[in-house]
Amino acid sequence: MSTYGLIERIKAKLPPRLLRIYQRYSLGGKRVTVGYAVALMLLGGLGLISHLNTSQLRQSARQVNQTQVAVQNLNDLLLALSEADYSRRGYYLYSDTTELETYQTAVEPIKLLLGQLHQSLGPFPDQLEQLEQLEPLVAEYLTLSEQAIAQFQQTQVPLTAQDPVIIQIRQKQRQVRQQIIALRTVIEQTLQSQVERAQTDLQSRLLIETLGAALTLLIFSGIYLLLYRQKRRREFAEMQRRIMAHAKGLSEMKLQFFSMISHEFRTPLSLILGSAQLLEQTLRPQLEPTKLKHLHRIQSSVKMMTQLLTDVLTIARADAGELECDPVLVEMQTFCLNLIEDFQAVAEGKRTIRFAQRGSATHAKIDERLVYSILSNLLSNALKYSPAESTVYFTLICEPGAVSFEVKDKGIGISLADQELLYEPFKRGTNAATISGTGLGLALVKKCLDLHQGEIAIESEVGVGTTVTVTIPQDQL
Repeated sequence: MSTYGLIERIKAKLPPRLLRIYQRYSLGGKRVTVGYAVALMLLGGLGLISHLNTSQLRQSARQVNQTQVAVQNLNDLLLALSEADYSRRGYYLYSDTTELETYQTAVEPIKLLLGQLHQSLGPFPDQLEQLEQLEPLVAEYLTLSEQAIAQFQQTQVPLTAQDPVIIQIRQKQRQVRQQIIALRTVIEQTLQSQVERAQTDLQSRLLIETLGAALTLLIFSGIYLLLYRQKRRREFAEMQRRIMAHAKGLSEMKLQFFSMISHEFRTPLSLILGSAQLLEQTLRPQLEPTKLKHLHRIQSSVKMMTQLLTDVLTIARADAGELECDPVLVEMQTFCLNLIEDFQAVAEGKRTIRFAQRGSATHAKIDERLVYSILSNLLSNALKYSPAESTVYFTLICEPGAVSFEVKDKGIGISLADQELLYEPFKRGTNAATISGTGLGLALVKKCLDLHQGEIAIESEVGVGTTVTVTIPQDQL
């Protein structure tokens, strides 16, 4: 489509009011159309010329930079060779091992400098050919230097200027210096030529860029839009930062609140536990075993209440990002039996826990505190939601690669809809409304298990029972 046709299509789509304004302020006729066409062509031509000039300028800048890098590399190479020669002579003249170390340090970057010179002089075949003539001279010079050092280490006699190897070193040194100076001279001439050509090109580009001054308004408009978008992004980022800071503050406040509540509850619980233990010690000779059992239940209940407070505080710490996992090697059977003993003492309705162990390993790396919270919550749920006089099956599967815990009950079960919300705090099954609970157990289990990089699997059927399997990998801890 021609420029004239494009302009006519734009005019046809203008609203009547804008079209009247255009007709009022335009000169009309073909001259206006030609003027718009010339302006569009000029803008297109300026854009193309600017693109070509920019590409040429970048290429010239790269060549100048490569040449400057090559000059610097040659200077560094010459300096490294001089330092190596000075250190080598100091070594066999003064028998100073520090000079030998300095020599070795000076020699190390020589190969790297030669490689960098290859990269810098890649676009310049003539200079690259001179570099290829320099490389064997440097290699021969270094070989002779190593021979001189080896001769001194063998004879322990300082080398003099009349030694054949020293004569050869000086000859190679002169050749290397001459070659480096010649190559540097050529490179500096090339650099001077590039700079002069770049200056000439720059002057011609200034004239072209002056013609593009009409585009300044458009550029400023684009910059304004860009700055506006950046401002909006900064405002959005600041808003997100404030939200995150507010959320962090809430988490810290919640942690402080739960810590305070936990402390306030632990004090009377500790008094109750201490009093019960004191009564047991004092009245043991006077009371029958059946009556002492009530004191044991008081102590066990206090311990369970203390554990519940620990679970609440653990969730608060996990939400605040302050919960840590510190795995240690633990004998798993004893750990599980101690856990069962704590629960069996407070089991109601003659509910029992049947323990079984499988696997070829006996120890596993776990955080005892976190795993105790995991298993105590699983066993507590299994006992709580099971009928009276039922059995909860607790299985330990300890293998070298992973340790698993399986808790199986014949309780009320969990529906599929409720299973999707199990790990959210304060969420409970719809069929558990008549049974006391907080809805924190599985949420705590999931947080503690995530710190172990473990997994949890639940198989449940309403009215049949639930099987929960927890797996903690050992190769990642």
